[in-house]
Amino acid sequence: MHPKIKKILYATDLSDNSAYAFRYAMCNAKNHDAEIVVLHVLEALPGTAQALIKSMIEEDRLEHILEEKIDESKQRIEKRLRLFCDREFTDDPECVDRIHSIEVVEGYPAEEILKQAIELDCDLIIMGNHGKGFLSHAFLGSVAEKVLRRVKTPVLIIPLPEGETELTFHGI
Repeated sequence: MHPKIKKILYATDLSDNSAYAFRYAMCNAKNHDAEIVVLHVLEALPGTAQALIKSMIEEDRLEHILEEKIDESKQRIEKRLRLFCDREFTDDPECVDRIHSIEVVEGYPAEEILKQAIELDCDLIIMGNHGKGFLSHAFLGSVAEKVLRRVKTPVLIIPLPEGETELTFHGI
């Protein structure tokens, strides 16, 4: 019996070459007739930095800034998804419709990926991985490694090529 994949969590850091991993998410969604949840995590500042900022800016203003950043990120992702589908999946008019939702949250990336995968009842997590230095073939990125240590959902890690690729749309 083949596993049924109905919902894929695609975690993106919005780097220039992250569209490379999105192609894997879209192909898997198409092959399994699944939907995709796009997740981007705005990394939380360390506690000391948060305390310093809170001492200089009112709480209401900080919340407003975060809401603006979340809205801006969602709009950027929506625009890039349409461009990607128009360019890469011309034979699939349902490409954009495969996107169940776009989630932009603040927190620690690995924690939020794990949390969202459970809360959104995802059957597969797909995320890119940036190699680090000359030992990139031996080590996963810190977020991917933290996710893999605690995840209960299957994960597909896509090694991202350095620099931009023909699939790059500056931030999918």
